[in-house]
Amino acid sequence: MLRTRMLQQAQKNDWRRIAIVSPHSGCGKTTTAANLVFSFSRQKDMRCIILDLDLRRVGLGRVLDQKTKYGMADVLERRVSFAEHGLRYGTNVAVGLNNAPASNPSELLQSAQTRDVLAEIEAAFQPRLMIFDMPPLMSSDDNYGFLKNVDCALIMAEADNTTIEQIDQAERQVAELTNVMGVVLNKCRYNDGVYGYE
Repeated sequence: MLRTRMLQQAQKNDWRRIAIVSPHSGCGKTTTAANLVFSFSRQKDMRCIILDLDLRRVGLGRVLDQKTKYGMADVLERRVSFAEHGLRYGTNVAVGLNNAPASNPSELLQSAQTRDVLAEIEAAFQPRLMIFDMPPLMSSDDNYGFLKNVDCALIMAEADNTTIEQIDQAERQVAELTNVMGVVLNKCRYNDGVYGYE
């Protein structure tokens, strides 16, 4: 469902770069990014690149149970090319993971070099979508310099833990920097039973 809605919004607005953000940790950004890897891999006619740009942790690699010699910080600092670092899943999805926390994530994400490297990756691989798993908004200033490089951001919220005030604040912060694609309420246990599905 999320893959389809994201594709509809992206096609309608001609968006190609999508950040996944959240007000705080624990909202399920990284698990969602991992599930999008699997989901987009089934859409064989569309190339997609999913990058873990939460450079303070090894989140997506841990969820996917993959270890890499390098991290995305090495790619952004041009110590290794994305062609050498990226992992392919299926025939149409490439993933960029982290192997250790970066020493200067905020400065790196805000740099002109990062903007250039992403443009080079996009030109070389020509994905229909580039999806970025970003750090939580309230944990650091990593997002503020970076979100100007994306077309939109999807905000993840955690049922029972993310407050309406936190969602409102996240929407305002994102809207100052890029387009808000939408808000996803994750970990929601409510089921009205209309269709009988669990």
